[in-house]
Amino acid sequence: MVEGHAKAPRQDPFRISLMRWLSLVAGIAFVALAFGAATRVADTRDGLIAEVVTLFSGLAGVSLVLYGLFARARAASSAGMAKPARLPAKPPSARELAIGVGGLGLAAILLGGLLLSAGWQWAALGFVILLPMIAGSAFLCGRFLVAR
Repeated sequence: MVEGHAKAPRQDPFRISLMRWLSLVAGIAFVALAFGAATRVADTRDGLIAEVVTLFSGLAGVSLVLYGLFARARAASSAGMAKPARLPAKPPSARELAIGVGGLGLAAILLGGLLLSAGWQWAALGFVILLPMIAGSAFLCGRFLVAR
């Protein structure tokens, strides 16, 4: 072969599917463990430990099940291949502005409700949780305004 165009080593498809099956089985086992631990949750020290086991095993189980169901093999990247040309950026539409304004309005309504009903501490926590949505909505609005 020509130098720089050697074939990338491919992974064995059986090994990939085996890993997906193992993660699927392990995820189902973790979810079953979560349901089993949920039967022992109580207002005691052992019950609180069972609650932590329930939450963490449920999280790990659902993550592994999702990986086992939806993971795909990645295409091997080649060092010799040229990168595709970037497409020109399209101008933002009024739809993006409407989505951005709607997101900021929804965040304001949710944070206002938390502030009035639960106090400023809960509103601050809600702000931290809603920060990615607020940033994305502000980005959409700013992108529209800068383009005009």
